[in-house]
Amino acid sequence: MTDVEVVIVGAGLSGIGAAHHVREAVGDSFVVLESRRRIGGTWDLFRYPGVRCDSDMHSLSYRHHRWTDSDSIVSGDRIREYIESSARRDGTLDHIRFGHRVTGADFDSSTGRWTVTATTEDDPEPVVVRARFLYLCTGYYDHARGHEPHIPGLDDFAGPVVHPQHWPQDLDLTGKRVVVVGSGATAITVVPALAQTAAHVTMLQRSPTYVMSFPSRDAADERLARLVGRRTASAVTRVKNIAIDTALYQACRRWPDRMRGVIRKENAAQLPADFDLDRHFTPRYDPWDQRMCLAPDGDLFRALSDGSASVVTDTIDHVRPDGVVVSSGELVPADVVVTATGLQMLAFGRVTLSVDGVETPVSETLSYKGMMLSGLPNLVFTIGYTNASWTLKADLVGEHFRRLVRHMRRHGHDTFVPVAPTGVRREPLLDCRANYIVRSIDTFPRAGGRAPWQLGMNYYHDVLILRRRRVADPALRFGRIARTERAAVGTEAQVAVS
Repeated sequence: MTDVEVVIVGAGLSGIGAAHHVREAVGDSFVVLESRRRIGGTWDLFRYPGVRCDSDMHSLSYRHHRWTDSDSIVSGDRIREYIESSARRDGTLDHIRFGHRVTGADFDSSTGRWTVTATTEDDPEPVVVRARFLYLCTGYYDHARGHEPHIPGLDDFAGPVVHPQHWPQDLDLTGKRVVVVGSGATAITVVPALAQTAAHVTMLQRSPTYVMSFPSRDAADERLARLVGRRTASAVTRVKNIAIDTALYQACRRWPDRMRGVIRKENAAQLPADFDLDRHFTPRYDPWDQRMCLAPDGDLFRALSDGSASVVTDTIDHVRPDGVVVSSGELVPADVVVTATGLQMLAFGRVTLSVDGVETPVSETLSYKGMMLSGLPNLVFTIGYTNASWTLKADLVGEHFRRLVRHMRRHGHDTFVPVAPTGVRREPLLDCRANYIVRSIDTFPRAGGRAPWQLGMNYYHDVLILRRRRVADPALRFGRIARTERAAVGTEAQVAVS
């Protein structure tokens, strides 16, 4: 038994950022439980060719550890290295227990403590940690499996079939014909990367996606750094990029027809004059109804223009040993099939949450301020933005947690719990029609029809709510544990730590 103030679940981008804020709030009395063997979370999981983030590093980096390089769109390896360097800089590495998969957490109302249970591969006995606060930083991807829809005849294919989430490091595509099934962010990333070595890459998409170019290196940041120094330039670039991303999203939502024309014009300027834009790059939905995809330095358009890659927009009829037959009857020849068919969402890493031994299904809870769950005391979680850098929201959640702990200490509180009002309209937590979200969103907490029960997707609004406005709220109930219980818990904590 280990007794600490805070248990953080997950050592990815969210968890390492949370650890910084937790340390500011409670000192060294915390532990990070991570199921993987390395730091990084998503950026340790995904290792397919070209893996990167669609967010620029200046806004993806932590507010307390800003990115100080003019490289803006970087590889997954560099993102993971950045996360690890942040953990090393904060002293968080000493608090991480790798190979610990959290399976359940139960809150004891009499003591105001969470009992967190984890399993390890090395010991059949579960590991138990007790804490005042539970901080879930599990992301929302299932690390065990990606989305793999049924494709008729796929078992008959003669060559390798690879899902990007489980990319074999020894796969040699030199001189191979590759069909990438999909048109989301993964496909947009992997196609130009594979085209550098493969004989030819075909992106086989059921329907088009909005794709925009973005420079991989920030020239304005580079010039500014020469004038005012690297640290100041990084701070200014971060503010600039957040503003640009927010303005682009708002413009797409307010003037979808106009923005559709802007995107189309940009695509046309980078593709051959006879390229069929209507068929291959004109989605049936408005910009940002689903996530916008990014082509750093126009790499996808360059591959399509030089002939190393092509696009087929059609549905799959069946797969043969030598390729994929689409509904039109055309055979798309292939030596390798890459199923970039999407991710599988998973709510809080399958951690079972309960209060006094009674399980609370998360799908029956309401999200409070996008960081707490109704009916579950002393619990905080991180789910980032779908329309901006994930870390922007993660940082705000961490800051609000620090303010919350200070408020509780000042007023002598031991517990907090959001209490949902009766009759509030329940809605999906994420207002995004991306297929990977639509498939699994019913297993996640719900949002309410009004504040503070909504997961905001506007950074500036969240700055006001989470960083500026007071912590106390009629929907957030604070409580105290009896002195005898607190004394008993304190004694046990001293024994456990010693």
